Amino acid sequence: MEVGPDLKYKSTDNVIDLSKSWVLPGLMDCHVHITSNYPHRKYDGLSSVYITESNAFRALRGAFVAGQFLMHGFTTIKDIGNDANYATGDVRRAIAEGWFKGPTIFYSGKIIAPYGGQSQGVNIENENFWKFEYIDADTPDEIKKAVRKNIYYGANTIKLVSGDNAYYNQEDIQAAVDEAKKAGIKVTVHVMGGDAARNVIMGGAAAIEHGFFLDDELLGLMKEKGTFLVGTDFSFENFYAYGMDSANARGIEKRVTDRLRRAYKAGTKMAFGTDIIIDLPGLNRVETNLKVLQTWKSAGIPNSYILQTMTINGAELLGTETSRGVLEKTYRADIIAVNTDPLENIDAVKKVSFVMKDGKVIK
Repeated sequence: MEVGPDLKYKSTDNVIDLSKSWVLPGLMDCHVHITSNYPHRKYDGLSSVYITESNAFRALRGAFVAGQFLMHGFTTIKDIGNDANYATGDVRRAIAEGWFKGPTIFYSGKIIAPYGGQSQGVNIENENFWKFEYIDADTPDEIKKAVRKNIYYGANTIKLVSGDNAYYNQEDIQAAVDEAKKAGIKVTVHVMGGDAARNVIMGGAAAIEHGFFLDDELLGLMKEKGTFLVGTDFSFENFYAYGMDSANARGIEKRVTDRLRRAYKAGTKMAFGTDIIIDLPGLNRVETNLKVLQTWKSAGIPNSYILQTMTINGAELLGTETSRGVLEKTYRADIIAVNTDPLENIDAVKKVSFVMKDGKVIK
């Protein structure tokens, strides 16, 4: 890609006039699950999904949702698990083969976690039921083996879960980070706060996913160590869609908004991520995701910084900052346009009028 006021072109070239639009780098969502997508307030948990949905069905849904992301201007996404038996890996391959149009996908493979994954209450007769989407790993050596397995099946990022059933110590996190580094990829960890989060930060993980209970000390430590926060900052409507009552949804929205405000004030690096798998009535996946912008606005985050989390910050977290995230010469031609100024109103990104991916016009 080349940029500038006096570009040379041939009379046979196709000229696209975006002079009345606001032109941006392609957007990035650093926490998605494209093979999981369910109706409003009707999600019964992953256990029922394992019984009723095949790996092929999940992959087909993933291809469909990936297309939605691209059409809404998200040219890069990070899909971090809960995708059945490596279904997103097949979606990535199909996009690369040209069978479907979709974004660039950074993919984690199966989620690595202490015994039990994120399951609760599975009876002994159904032990290992969760392994459809998780890898049990309880020692540094088991963690290293799990990382290697995911890389073998196409992962180019790694996700761990710490704190749901048990939490990893610093040495466990370091083992994952060191093993992933051999392949030139990064580790991100689902963790909420406390000692589990401290171990993630000190173990060298690239990012904390969620971090709803991070205190100011931990946010400051993240800034010091360069650990990103991918906060998945649901709005009230998003929390309510999962089946919460109004009081609980309002309460956790308030907590998330406060954590987001404090993270920005502390200078903690942040990248945009949504994590949503429940659609709101009349809205598709990406339209539902963008409801989280209400939380960012409520937290008083400047529109300019929100755009950075969706572009250059996301690129840095993903390790693709030398080729994506800005409009510069030699960078990939992932370009979108919107009809109004997003610096004045961040909701402008909800109405993307033009999408180019790798130099090809998509929309």
